[in-house]
Amino acid sequence: MPGTDNVNKQRNWGGALGIILLLFALGYRFYPEFDHAEPQAQVQTDTTPPAAGKPWVLDNTIAPGTGDGGVSPIVGTTLAEAIAMGPPAPVTKEVATLIKMARKQEEEGKLFEPPGNNAVGLYRRALAKDPGNAAAHDALLRIGGAVRDWSLAALERGDQAEAQRYATQFSELPHSEAELVNLQTRLKTLSEVMPLLGVAAELLKQNRLIGDGDNNALAVYRKVLAIDPENRIADEGLGRIERGYLDRALGAAAQDDFVNADAILAEASSIRPGSQALLDTRSQIEGLRRQRGETVLSQARSALDAGNADLAERLGKEAQAISTDLSGLDEFNERLRNARLYASFSPGQIFSDRFLDTSGSAPAVVVIPAGQFVMGSAPSEDGHRDDEEPQRLIKINTGFAMGLSEVSVGQFREFAKAVGYRTDAERAGTGSVYDESSGRMIDRRGINWQRDYKGDRASDKLPVLNVSWNDANAYVKWLSQRTGKRYRLPSEAEFEYALRAGSQTRYWWGDGDPPSVLGNFTGDGDRSPSKRSWGHAFKRYSDGYWGPAPIKTYPANPFGIFDIDGNLSEWVDDCWHDNYIRAPRSSSAWINPGCERRVIRGGSWGSAPLQIRSAYRLGVSAETRSARVGFRIVREL
Repeated sequence: MPGTDNVNKQRNWGGALGIILLLFALGYRFYPEFDHAEPQAQVQTDTTPPAAGKPWVLDNTIAPGTGDGGVSPIVGTTLAEAIAMGPPAPVTKEVATLIKMARKQEEEGKLFEPPGNNAVGLYRRALAKDPGNAAAHDALLRIGGAVRDWSLAALERGDQAEAQRYATQFSELPHSEAELVNLQTRLKTLSEVMPLLGVAAELLKQNRLIGDGDNNALAVYRKVLAIDPENRIADEGLGRIERGYLDRALGAAAQDDFVNADAILAEASSIRPGSQALLDTRSQIEGLRRQRGETVLSQARSALDAGNADLAERLGKEAQAISTDLSGLDEFNERLRNARLYASFSPGQIFSDRFLDTSGSAPAVVVIPAGQFVMGSAPSEDGHRDDEEPQRLIKINTGFAMGLSEVSVGQFREFAKAVGYRTDAERAGTGSVYDESSGRMIDRRGINWQRDYKGDRASDKLPVLNVSWNDANAYVKWLSQRTGKRYRLPSEAEFEYALRAGSQTRYWWGDGDPPSVLGNFTGDGDRSPSKRSWGHAFKRYSDGYWGPAPIKTYPANPFGIFDIDGNLSEWVDDCWHDNYIRAPRSSSAWINPGCERRVIRGGSWGSAPLQIRSAYRLGVSAETRSARVGFRIVREL
């Protein structure tokens, strides 16, 4: 039907024309250069405040609104939105020409000058002709954001006039009211602090940096910061004051004057507490301090190696004063302490002091090395007794030398003859002896220190026995007077330390029977004159003596001490206590004034193996006399 064909053709042509019209509208919107209109280029200005003579620069690579200008970023338009919006209003040739001229002036930095031919004025004229023109509107927003930032930059550097000029220009451009209020508030604050900044600058010139009251640069800058906490000029002023102090502190430290450096740093720390410059300087000074301390400590070690303890101590104290936490200082102090402990002696050295007023000398002593040990015994130890606990760590912090052997009859005779001393046994008229017929210890009249364990005359080489604690204490006091040195009985802790000689086993040689003949102990091979044997004894052991043996008959223990276990039990200085609860943690004797019971340590020639243990102890009257008890001396260093 011809009519129908015509209708179809008309519909097809109409649809095609509609599509062409739509495409034209879209092209016109997004390509405004069509029909000779200027493109609405999306550009962003450089918001860096221009220096003197520096032209305004356009940055064509950044979309508007993505910088600090406060303009919302442009979002692309979708096809559906474009269709809904319809074709944009056409840009006239006059408006396009104005925008082109404005962009040229903008590129040359002529934003507000010359009058009548500047970028801002031209963009405004374009908007007057075409109020909806996006290019002109975006350009004014862009310039406004930059001018705002220039005003803020002028505020930061304290240029009040420049900041005010830019703020006024910003107020005449499209802007955020909140941003304008912020600028005006900051301008008002700047007007308040500028006079103070001038005063502070003058005080700096006069070198009146700090002091009491307000007439110094520090106080004035702090006033400025109280008004304007973000004021960069005031903060920089404080930084200059601080830098002067920090440089002086570094100079003092470089001259090894760390006391003065610390004092200057303390003053500087009040200027800008916690500043990075302060922290960095403190770190530098600490490095110099540590370096100097290490040098002095090395010198102290060399002095100690050369045997000059006095110089070593002085240098060590100097190093410690320089840097209290210096690495290696504790180790050096320990070495120095040991040197002081042993005076001019060394651990293991044997010596004897000569008498001051007559010929003769004190019994030989051996220097005991300093150290520490666990005193007492554990409940699990075979033979453990309640009076041997609780165990505790004892540090031997005071140097001493111990008698090489028990005091002999000959040595005690020299004392008794020199002062006419009478022992407790002599005054009482009785002493202790071994009775062969009964196999027991009995008291017998006329027995004293001059007799052996059977009651016969004692050889000078035998250890003296039948002496009480009182007699032993009188002997060491006499030695002190004759030599001018400090002699005493060993403390209980010192005795066990010397007996153990570095061990923590039941006996100083181990936990079992002696591996060889090490001392005068009860052995199953020992026999009395009438062939008696011990009921409790070490198996497969015989030392050749029934009764005390002459001093130094058997080998010394690892500390070089003879007969400290076996032969005779020995008096120590301590009062008797039923256990170690509340005992001193040091190695000193535990003494209660007026105590009547004292401690005996170490086994004797007649002690059972359980009584030979290193931890074994016994408390008896200080007047006790026995053929199984003697003593040895300690000489303090």
